[in-house]
Amino acid sequence: MESYLSSIDDNKKFCTKCGAIILKEAEVCPQCGVRQPRSYADHSGKSRKDKTAAGLLAIFLGGLGAHKFYLNNSGAGLLYLCFFWTYIPALLGLVEGILFLTMSNEEFDRKYN
Repeated sequence: MESYLSSIDDNKKFCTKCGAIILKEAEVCPQCGVRQPRSYADHSGKSRKDKTAAGLLAIFLGGLGAHKFYLNNSGAGLLYLCFFWTYIPALLGLVEGILFLTMSNEEFDRKYN
């Protein structure tokens, strides 16, 4: 077992389905053809956004566009901030917050990370 694990270097990982040794950046396992999950270390200095934080910001501070600023969408955040007095951004924030909290982690990562 020790020699098997020592054959793994920093550029390789195990397939999530069949356990074959594959390259870290591989999107699909060449052995079994299963798509591999994205590595969380693939970001170039960009901080990861948390689904729960975005959802709670949208629900409680959505009228001010806090969740939009958190998700690096400053244009929409400014629009929410300009129209907060109409309560429309608050309603949109509530709906978006519920959507964030019910969204799968993979879908959230694909859209915002």
